[in-house]
Amino acid sequence: MPADPLISVIDDDESVRKSLAFRLEAAGFRVATYESAMAFLDAPPHIGDGCVVTDIRMPQMDGMELLRRIKSSGRNLQVVVMTGHGDISLAVEAMKLGASDFIEKPFDDKTLLTTIRAALNNAEASSQREGRALEVVELITSLTAREREVLDRLVAGQPNKIIGRNLDISPRTVEIYRANVMKKMRATSLSELVRIAIKAGLS
Repeated sequence: MPADPLISVIDDDESVRKSLAFRLEAAGFRVATYESAMAFLDAPPHIGDGCVVTDIRMPQMDGMELLRRIKSSGRNLQVVVMTGHGDISLAVEAMKLGASDFIEKPFDDKTLLTTIRAALNNAEASSQREGRALEVVELITSLTAREREVLDRLVAGQPNKIIGRNLDISPRTVEIYRANVMKKMRATSLSELVRIAIKAGLS
């Protein structure tokens, strides 16, 4: 993890900004807060590596456009997007645009800190992830035809109910297939599963 990284929190809700800043500062991070994506982009760039934690739904410029701007700027920043319940398709799209991870509101301190620390370690682990490319291909081939169908739809951002409807199976059955896929792909979370699939070229 980079030394003394800066965490930039972007959310149009002042109470959310203050709460996140308090929690992150209590964990020892330097924090800067912004009420909008434009305010963040207009601020002088900070020196060194860091992580942006941004809401995905904001007025004027949403988290998706912010991701595009950061990506095109060439800045060495990891981005974690905060999503609301049911925003899985947006979260998947954000990861395809380069987000390190996503977390669903509401989340606890442990989830927040674990996600940010993983994001900060993301760049350093890039060479290791590249080395897993062949291993990932082997993991994908271990999936059954139905498990691969479920994986493809998860990567497309479909929730369990829609997957079940499309495959004519119950949401509970989808959950079982999803659990099997995550176990075989050695993913501990949906975001990790999506990230592995994107790296394998399944997006």
